[in-house]
Amino acid sequence: MASSSGRLLLAGITTRPLAASAVRAGWSVSAVDAFGDLDLRACARVIALRREDGGFDPAAAAAAARTIAADAVAYTSNFENHPAAVAALAAGRRLLGNSPVVLKRVRDPIALMLALRRLGFETPMTRARAPGAVVVGRRRWLLKPRRSGGGHGTSPWQWGRVVGRHQYLQERVAGAPGSIVFLADGRRALALSLSRQIVGEREFGASGFRYCGSLVGRGLFAAEARLLGRAAAMAEAVTREFGLVGLNGIDFIARAGVPWPIEVNPRFCASMELLERRSDVSLFALHADACGGRLPESRFRPASGILGKAIVFARRDVIARATGRWLRDPAIADVPRAGERISRGRPICTVFAAGRNAEACRRALQSKAAAVYRVVEPAARGAA
Repeated sequence: MASSSGRLLLAGITTRPLAASAVRAGWSVSAVDAFGDLDLRACARVIALRREDGGFDPAAAAAAARTIAADAVAYTSNFENHPAAVAALAAGRRLLGNSPVVLKRVRDPIALMLALRRLGFETPMTRARAPGAVVVGRRRWLLKPRRSGGGHGTSPWQWGRVVGRHQYLQERVAGAPGSIVFLADGRRALALSLSRQIVGEREFGASGFRYCGSLVGRGLFAAEARLLGRAAAMAEAVTREFGLVGLNGIDFIARAGVPWPIEVNPRFCASMELLERRSDVSLFALHADACGGRLPESRFRPASGILGKAIVFARRDVIARATGRWLRDPAIADVPRAGERISRGRPICTVFAAGRNAEACRRALQSKAAAVYRVVEPAARGAA
């Protein structure tokens, strides 16, 4: 195993899951993120850095981290879209994650799809410019930002709408949204798990294409064995082609046992903490080892039942109330400070639940979310 006695700097929009995993592996953690939630502060020294508009600036985060003493550094979303900020963050520190050069290549949506198609995988049509009328008639398209993440800024594209230089078009594929998470050492990949994504569900305050949770376990997809084999082969191919290291994920749409890739997330992904909750292994320890060229001998053994998480988004402007007691509930994480103002559309917290199947788990997550809303939206009780 990699050294686990060092000082670690983490940076990203939310760092709580990775910080907890690193502390579990023995690291002393400092974190720069957008929230500074109570449970992150319980395990790390924290700089909370959120813009007035609620956004997160990786360049500003890297600048704020300059004075933090650390032997190693790792990042979470949305640093993968900002290679220069990763370079600044890693200056004078050991980078545990993909390099800026790798990020520039693998986060280019056009180059990624061309490479995967050349390697023999089914891919959605992906374009930098608007297609001609003949092509439009055969396909539905999504307009996406090149600096994508979590479905933010994704919308259906209509003929005549301008495709900006910081946007691209991707064919809309019907199917079930999912992902594969894997470890990579620059040459080889080890698939860890499939996950089923929860997207745009109003029960969690989300809409459209916004990611709002994940499920892990058996039986989440049709033709699952074929899907896992094909997705694992894709992870191997992407690793060899782009030189990925550490923990990574590939988002896809599953259709008849075939993963149609959407994007590569070359860093710790939201669904990964579910795997850690089902095991006695620190994923950060595995990540650090993989960055040093060492992969475990086998993947995680699937446990029975389904485990899930959901991000609970504010349906209106709210004030977090009585959140201290949430710290004692293992089914709630990313706990805001009592009295914190949370704008509509911003995350309130994360909830976890288990079930014997996907539907039971989803219902349990919805019940947990409803309980959160009853606390933070007392005036809305009984309202439609």
